[in-house]
Amino acid sequence: MSDDNSATMRAISQNAHGGPEVLQEVRVPRPAPGPSQILVSVRAAGLNPTDWKHRSAGVFLNRLPLTLGWDVSGVVEAVGYGVTIFRPGDEVFGMLPYPHGVGSHAEFAVGPARAFAHKPAGIDHVQAGALPLAALTAQQALVDTAGIRSGQRVLVHAAAGGVGHLAVQIAKAHGAYVIGTASSPKHDFLRGIGADEVIDYRETDFAEATGDIDVVLDPLAGEVAARSLEVLRPGGTLVSLLPLSGEVLDRAAQRGVRATPLLVEADHAGMNAIADLVEKGALKAHVEAVFPLAEAAEAHALGETGRTTGKIVLTVEGREQPQ
Repeated sequence: MSDDNSATMRAISQNAHGGPEVLQEVRVPRPAPGPSQILVSVRAAGLNPTDWKHRSAGVFLNRLPLTLGWDVSGVVEAVGYGVTIFRPGDEVFGMLPYPHGVGSHAEFAVGPARAFAHKPAGIDHVQAGALPLAALTAQQALVDTAGIRSGQRVLVHAAAGGVGHLAVQIAKAHGAYVIGTASSPKHDFLRGIGADEVIDYRETDFAEATGDIDVVLDPLAGEVAARSLEVLRPGGTLVSLLPLSGEVLDRAAQRGVRATPLLVEADHAGMNAIADLVEKGALKAHVEAVFPLAEAAEAHALGETGRTTGKIVLTVEGREQPQ
């Protein structure tokens, strides 16, 4: 752990795109908050599939060297000019602006004050650090985009994944009937967090097993997105977390349904809504594994297996351990 007065900090950085081995712990200048920004002393930071996609191929960010990470939970170290909603010492969690505000896999992170919310007192930083990007994605897809209402039927693909398992809970909190797709070993987990029906995608064709769906949340795209259109009611909504082909968009228009890709955005109101669900006991991240910051490469390697349930979280050693 570095001295809080140090001009530098530890960070996980890469100088090239490639496998997990490109990630290295380095020392870099500690950032300072600008106007309307806060500096957060990071306690925990989640990993998401977008992290290893950017590590390997750049995606939206081609600049190098690069420190990854958008999820962050920690303590406000300093505030920039004009910030009124936080003060030093406040515990906060949030998502750095996606994609260009990246950089939470470090001892300190800086971002807009309104990308954060007060961390619920009832959860630790590991739990809080697991939530922002995935929970905001689910919130913005289901609530802001699809306008989910009580009694609607919602289909969540990859329901045991980082976004999926939070989407199941958010949909249930809004009174929906939730159907999730996942491999059979994960069915009990999904029922335990509120799924009303679970489909083993390896054994059952979801398009034949479901119908009259109001909202589909799809992190897979491709053929899954195309077939998901078949189960939507007229006026229903498909929200994809990956780009949709022109063919899918055309077919959606022909069927009288909406199909749209979603890119998550930093969102103060959304973070407050997530905090409210957490405080009510309606939302909890499942943390599959916790790694110290120095073992970010190992965390990436685990995430890339595609076999994890829920989230993987990095902690800054000496600052936060899971409860």
